[in-house]
Amino acid sequence: MSTVTSADGTTIAFEAYGEGRPLILVDGATAHRAVNPVNAEVGQLLSDSFRTYVYDRRGRGGSGDTAPYAIQREIEDIAALIEDAGQPALVFGWSSGSLLALDAAAAGLPIAGLALFEPPVVVDDVRPPLPSDYVEQLDAFVAEGRRDKAAELFLTAAAMMPAEAIPGMKQSPYWAPVEEIAHTISYDGRIMGTTMSGNPLPADRWAGVKVPVLVLHGDQTWPALSAGARAVAEHLPTATVQAIPGENHATEASTLAPVLREFASLT
Repeated sequence: MSTVTSADGTTIAFEAYGEGRPLILVDGATAHRAVNPVNAEVGQLLSDSFRTYVYDRRGRGGSGDTAPYAIQREIEDIAALIEDAGQPALVFGWSSGSLLALDAAAAGLPIAGLALFEPPVVVDDVRPPLPSDYVEQLDAFVAEGRRDKAAELFLTAAAMMPAEAIPGMKQSPYWAPVEEIAHTISYDGRIMGTTMSGNPLPADRWAGVKVPVLVLHGDQTWPALSAGARAVAEHLPTATVQAIPGENHATEASTLAPVLREFASLT
């Protein structure tokens, strides 16, 4: 494991795979190196041409966390990784991590291109919007020491899991790691802002993004997410959208790595 120090002094843990053009992979809500092996597998598959950074977002895994939280701090974390790379990076984001990647590019970080996998964007009524007080509810549960309730809210309100499935989830190996970092779910809620409100994206959001953007979605994913991917691509003048056959809100490294390699060849 390697580390960089972010602007506010927070230690950010990462593993780097291969040598070559820098590629930074940004996880979505609840994911980090210990629970998402796909990023490391992508890094290994691309190790002949890329130096792939697989890192723990702040508050997760081996990375530190410094209060109070602000989206800008996570942008600075990505900046520290790019500084370690020594040259402009390609950045790939999973789900809400893709919105953080967009924020980083809009902030002017030296990013050569963005690839986004199923940004959590809901611009119509195909599914219920997130509660308007979603972040406040999450923060309240964590403050009360009820991280399990924060995880439940994420799974039911954001991921649209049926409430009756939660008891079974709590008995699975998945649950303990999610509950452990449930305090960070509100971080992603802040990053999303109003993107899951059912309303059009604000005209000025990500107006500063000038680099090539590839928006990906599985062709078997939930209709709201494929529509959201198209909405993001339409919102960004430099973006294209691509459906990945047979995939939903996840994909395998063997599928993702060639897509990223091809995109990199065009940027």
